[in-house]
Amino acid sequence: MITLHHLDQSRSFRILWLLEEIQQPYQLQRYYRDLNTHLAPDSLKSIHALGKSPVIEWDGKVITESGAIVELLIAKLAPHLAPDSSEDLYADYLQWIHFSESSAMLPFLLKTFNAMETKRGTELVFLERYTQVEFEKVFGFLDDYLADKKYFVDQRLTGADFMMGFGLHALVHQMQQGKKYPNIQRYVEGLSLLPSWQAAVKIEQEKS
Repeated sequence: MITLHHLDQSRSFRILWLLEEIQQPYQLQRYYRDLNTHLAPDSLKSIHALGKSPVIEWDGKVITESGAIVELLIAKLAPHLAPDSSEDLYADYLQWIHFSESSAMLPFLLKTFNAMETKRGTELVFLERYTQVEFEKVFGFLDDYLADKKYFVDQRLTGADFMMGFGLHALVHQMQQGKKYPNIQRYVEGLSLLPSWQAAVKIEQEKS
């Protein structure tokens, strides 16, 4: 049995959504952010020293990093959610799996943190300019890429969507950037209609 150590409002949503999509039985251990610091509780450190989520326990092993978890779950339990490794599309698949936590995540986080600091009165010059250039470059590129696509790879749901969808959903709904990036908004709206996405959102919103 897989145990998902799930922190609310975190990248752990990717794994929750994936488990719902593949209908894999799992146990859910919930953790909630501190209302003042918005950080994960110290109790997560009892599972992994970094105290971050997602973390899964599977066959006696503790596994971290959402990209690694997505790749492992799909390889072992849902190979239909990835191109075959012999296909040319497999390189695209891996590219988007890793793009989500590399090229896309840095400008997204910088934009988020800069907004928080500016709200507190901190004057940002170089960092704000750098962030805006990178943000527009990365998400403009993604918007162009999605112009004629429903999904990231092979016009079907794959692990690339489980990795990319989380951040793009936040871009549209938390950052309110949908009008600027209409193709991303359309993509996100499509994901939100999937039964597995809706099931994960319902679980995420439950409190226990």
